[in-house]
Amino acid sequence: MSKNEKIEQNNLKVFGKLINQKRLILYICLLIKMKMNFIKKANILQLLFLIIVMSSCAKEKKATIRDSELPKEILPKMKPSTNNEPKLTIGYINSTKRSIEAFYKKNWPKNSLNGGFLVAKNGQIIYEKYEGFSNLRKKTLITADTPLHLASVSKVVTATAVLKLIDAKKIGLDQKVNTILKEFPYPEVTIKMLLDHRSGMRSYSYFTDKKDIWDRHKILTNQDILTILATKNVGLESKTGTRFAYCNTNYSILALIIEKITGLPYKEAMKQMIFKPLGMNNTFVMGYEKDRKTVAPSYKANRVEIGMDYLDAVYGDKNIYSTPRDLLKLDRARNASTFLGPDLLKQVYTGYSNEHKGKRNYGLGIRMTLLDNGQTLYYHNGWWHGNTSSYVTLKRENVTLIALSNKFSRNPYNIRKLSALFGDYPFKLDKDEKEE
Repeated sequence: MSKNEKIEQNNLKVFGKLINQKRLILYICLLIKMKMNFIKKANILQLLFLIIVMSSCAKEKKATIRDSELPKEILPKMKPSTNNEPKLTIGYINSTKRSIEAFYKKNWPKNSLNGGFLVAKNGQIIYEKYEGFSNLRKKTLITADTPLHLASVSKVVTATAVLKLIDAKKIGLDQKVNTILKEFPYPEVTIKMLLDHRSGMRSYSYFTDKKDIWDRHKILTNQDILTILATKNVGLESKTGTRFAYCNTNYSILALIIEKITGLPYKEAMKQMIFKPLGMNNTFVMGYEKDRKTVAPSYKANRVEIGMDYLDAVYGDKNIYSTPRDLLKLDRARNASTFLGPDLLKQVYTGYSNEHKGKRNYGLGIRMTLLDNGQTLYYHNGWWHGNTSSYVTLKRENVTLIALSNKFSRNPYNIRKLSALFGDYPFKLDKDEKEE
């Protein structure tokens, strides 16, 4: 190699380091090593110009890659609660615990819950109980770390993710669904109408039961539901926006919106946005093919196991498995100042089923009972196969009440009556609760 060639090689290496393009350096060095004629003849400035152009292309390609991953990078995430409420005194804990324990024994005598139960105030657990079997055949005991099916309490979690996307300006509360899911056939339905059950859509469990709509030997998916709505002339149950009608289809569509906006499968989006940031390590979305044989099965009241069916792959309205302790983390984060902006938060806890007078109402992913004394009780219940669940959040008193069971019973719905121990809630602990 001549002296001039060595000088050119050194110049190229130095310039390559300055623009930080290692691949280009290797490429040019390879050309020099091969003693290609055009390098010998080319002006050094021409080579430098070539490198700059190639560098720009490389940067543009890198930017394109980042753009395709953009939803993951800007994903809004829940933040753990950092509120520092006063520590509960031992005297308060002991006296309250005695009342809770008496309530528990009345509702689940002889350790009959077959699930998990938790009461907390200021994020501090006052009382919790885990008993029974997650799998009766295998005699697998339920512990504090045993995930159980949340049934429709899953709607609270789905709504949490949607609200975070709204708060981050990724979607609009009043945005039309068909601007996100192009094949969605009902042009007047908004995201808000899905959240508060005013879309007018029919429940997928009803219209897929018809042979001309769906073959029940095939597992139904969220995308299948959307395709059926778009192609099978299912029609609406009521005119959009005219009345409240609790409907699982709404939340199956919200799950598809989460996937579309985040660019992630619902299971992964929920993990990245909620479960992982909050340390909900025993919470997950069931993947039908992967998890159905390993998750805790559910049972009838007589302990007969209930098998899964063609509806069990649909998520958003159900299919989240969790524990009382993990739900406590979620409740604390939802009640923290970092959850949502004040205007959106106010709308979450506003009732939208006002066309008929009554105590019961529904906000954005949360049920409510309007009490005669002006108080409002916020909660959500669930029932799927033999799984029954109840989540109650007393926002003013910083109290969380949770009951989960995989053996059918309406007793988990009674936990709202424990609110009488913490505030001005007109419930009697010895009166049965009838609501589902």
